[in-house]
Amino acid sequence: MEKQRTSNQRTKPNKKSNQRIDYTILTVVIILALLSIGMIFSTTYLQFSTGSLTPTIMQSVWYIIGFGLLAITMRIDRQTLYDFAVVSYFIGIILLILVLFFYDRELAITNGAKSWFTIGPISFQPSEIMKIAYILLMGRLVHQYNEDARIDGLEAMHRKERMRYDFSFLMKLLSWTLPPLLLVILQNDLGTTLVFLVMFIGVVFVSGITWHIITPAFLIGIFIAVFVLLLVIYNRDILEFFGFQSYQFARIDSWLNPFGNTANESYQLAQSLKAIGSGGIIGKGIGNFEVYVPVRESDMIFATIGENFGFIGGALVILLYFILIYQMIAVSYQTHDAFYATIVAGIVMMLTFHIVENIGMSVGLLPLTGIPLPFISMGGTSLVNNMLSVGIILSIEYHEHSTKEELEKSWIIRGVRHLNRLVPQQVMKKI
Repeated sequence: MEKQRTSNQRTKPNKKSNQRIDYTILTVVIILALLSIGMIFSTTYLQFSTGSLTPTIMQSVWYIIGFGLLAITMRIDRQTLYDFAVVSYFIGIILLILVLFFYDRELAITNGAKSWFTIGPISFQPSEIMKIAYILLMGRLVHQYNEDARIDGLEAMHRKERMRYDFSFLMKLLSWTLPPLLLVILQNDLGTTLVFLVMFIGVVFVSGITWHIITPAFLIGIFIAVFVLLLVIYNRDILEFFGFQSYQFARIDSWLNPFGNTANESYQLAQSLKAIGSGGIIGKGIGNFEVYVPVRESDMIFATIGENFGFIGGALVILLYFILIYQMIAVSYQTHDAFYATIVAGIVMMLTFHIVENIGMSVGLLPLTGIPLPFISMGGTSLVNNMLSVGIILSIEYHEHSTKEELEKSWIIRGVRHLNRLVPQQVMKKI
């Protein structure tokens, strides 16, 4: 009888190991979605006597679209995603070129960035879609590097030979990073430029490149950053020659002295600090505002959270983000695939930078850059980018338990494979 019980215990399936969806990630995203809709309702309807429900409805619609795209992306298998990396990259580059000529003139006057298409009531930012395409391509390149390294016997190479090998690959990564980076710089979008740099750093760190190359490159990067900061303080003419705009300097000035010119450059940050401070420990409750903060439904939405829900509410939001990022990193540890691991690293770096920069600028720790708070700030393109990211993360665990028959029957996978045919096979094999 005891032997029978033991046998049953051994053959009993482990539900957790067969679980195809990471419900922790999904639950956090749903909570953030509800918080987003609630905060936008609070700022655009309850705050004003003439408030409108349109922004709340639009955000809800974008979330419906986002969850639909999440469900679709989650069902795309590794090989199809691997092939789609090249197609999506070139589509993203084309869109980044087009927006330089057909950008929304009114938005460019407002925020200084030529990074938006506007079709009727809908605005679209191609650089958000390019972030995902870039991460996918980096994953493909790192996977190919690891395969080539295994074939070429990288571990047995002499140190100098290994450094030449890895330096060549670093230059390859950089060559595919520069096109989107330069196109975003031409759009005068400093925030997105920084996001691409951060994603590139994350990819390099997980790529397998020797530390004999990464360490000096990292130190050079720090030196350049410090040098630029010194130029901002002591000699801005050089930076203006390289394309820095006056509004970007104004944002840095307001960061260094948030209450120095509250009638102009520092007004937004000063109001954000007042709003968060007025929320105290537990906040004033949803819809209760005493401080006006410009664009508090998008860039400065953390000020809304701080004023409505206080320190406790802000801390809980940060905790939710911590859980989300932690679970994503856990997924990367479960996979031994360089393609997937690089994708997770890129997404984690992208989301983490968005979170740290947005909250940091809202509380005065970092300069204003216009970077939205993931899953909470109002904005369709940013939200779609975030939901696609989560869908890709979920697809890793989902397809660990997929059969070949399931993949062949999927209309989603067949559709993406048709898109992959847009790029000639000769080009695909070279990347």
